[in-house]
Order: sequence, then C-alpha cells, then structure tokens
Amino acid sequence: MATADPLATGRAAGCTGPGPRSGPWYNRGMPPPRPPDPCAAPRRRQRELSVWMAGRIGWDAYASMAERLAWEVSEPDGRPPTMVLCEVTPSITVGRLGSRTDIGFTDEELAARSLAVRFVGRGGGAVAHLPGQVFVALFMPLAELGLARHAVGPYAERLETALEGAIRGLRCGTVRDSRAAGVFGRTGLLAAVGVAIRRGIAWHGAFVNVCPALEVVRRVNTVPARGGGAGGPAIMGSIEADLGRQVRLPDARAALVEHVADAFALTRPNIHAGFPVPIREPAPSAEPSRSVG
Repeated sequence: MATADPLATGRAAGCTGPGPRSGPWYNRGMPPPRPPDPCAAPRRRQRELSVWMAGRIGWDAYASMAERLAWEVSEPDGRPPTMVLCEVTPSITVGRLGSRTDIGFTDEELAARSLAVRFVGRGGGAVAHLPGQVFVALFMPLAELGLARHAVGPYAERLETALEGAIRGLRCGTVRDSRAAGVFGRTGLLAAVGVAIRRGIAWHGAFVNVCPALEVVRRVNTVPARGGGAGGPAIMGSIEADLGRQVRLPDARAALVEHVADAFALTRPNIHAGFPVPIREPAPSAEPSRSVG
C-alpha cells in the first residue's frame, strides 16, 4: 500500500506552500515552524535600572522632582526606570489611608519640633521621616514590567518582596500580612509602602526604617486602623532596634538596590550620585504646614 504524502495531504486541507521535505518536524509528522508574524507588535526593550544615591530633601522639593521624573519615564524613548534613594527632612506625611488623628502630637508640639505635616497623594498611612530612614522612590511604566495599566496590587507585591529580601539580607527577621501593606519586624513596621499609579506610571515607593530615633516614630500610627499589621503594633520600629546592634545605612541601600532590581527583573543597575534633576529647596519655616497633593 502506498504511503500518503503528508505534504499533499496538507495541500488538500487548504495549506499552501510546498515547505521543506526534511527536518525534525517532517520526520515526526509535525507541522512546519511558523514564520514570524510581520503584524505582531515588537516587544518593548527592557532597559536598565537607573539608581540615584541622593541626600536629604524636603517633601515639597521631592514632589516637584517626582512630577518631572514621572513625566520623563512615561516618554517612549525617555528616562529609563528610575530609583532614588534619599532621606526626607524631618516631617510627617499622611497618605490616602491616614488622617490627622494618626499623629500623636499637638500643633504646639509639632511647631516646637519643627515637624511639618503634609497630606500627600500616595497610598498608605502616616509616616514620620527622620534621619536613619531610607526613602525608596521608584518611577517606572507598568508596561515595562508586563503589568496592566492599573495593576497596583501586583506592583506593590513585587515591591514588598524586594523590601523583605533586602531586610532579610541584613540578617533581620521579617513577616508580612495580607491585611496591611509593608514589612513587619519585632518592633513594628520596618518598611512602610506608599505607592501611586498615574497614567500607567508607578510613583513614590517605600520608607525603610534602618536606625531612626524611635521617640517620634512611636507617636505616629502608620498602619491604618482597619489593617492590624500582622497582629502587632500599628507603629513603625527599626531594623537596628530589631537586631540590637548597629546597621550601616550604605549596607541597607546596597541591599535595596540589589533586591529591587531582582524583584522587577531589571538589568544591572546603573548607579549615580546625587539627584537625577536639579533640586530647589524652599526657605525653611518654623511653623508646621499642611497641604494636599
């Protein structure tokens, strides 16, 4: 009995083109390899993570910088995904889940300590900013991460994974809770997450307490009341307090860079010193101030 020609059978079924009569697909009765689709959208090239090891900055100056960075990374051939590691000047910011009642200071006490209060457009609750805290500010398009335009949850999950890995890299134990954002330790919240997604661009990031003075920190309720935070305190602690020994800020920054790049599958970080854009700080004021934005 003659053996049917698979190519002739294919043409009878409506397939066109003779195709090769040899190769693994032919010998195994498999269809020929599909040629590239000329109409398919090209895959966006993944770019390196631009990291800026910056200094101290006031929240108002940071907000202006953030507006510019978010715009620049949104351009098709603009700035690559950018990470700024900096320190916010002593102040208290309140995210969308926080309120004035989360701050355990009177207006007079805030004025005496020169602590300005800002109601800001990020997620999370109230956070006290002091020396010894690292602000991890991330600006990147969600599309470059393979995420949908408004995928806040998956983005925050990757960020928390990076924070937890960095803290554990400093030999500090951690725990996470699905009821509250952030990474917890024995003394409280070690890393508070406060992100925003606008026009498909991730803004802001997280505040990691390495070695701040806890006197002020413990009078600010960072976890919203409906959270609960791993059954522990709703205030922030610090990595140094958890470990009972000194922790170097450069070590914490290096761990954060490594684990953020890994969590978001970005290429080798390109590290710079200073701020990515010129910074203009406003004149200091002795009065605590409040603003929305």
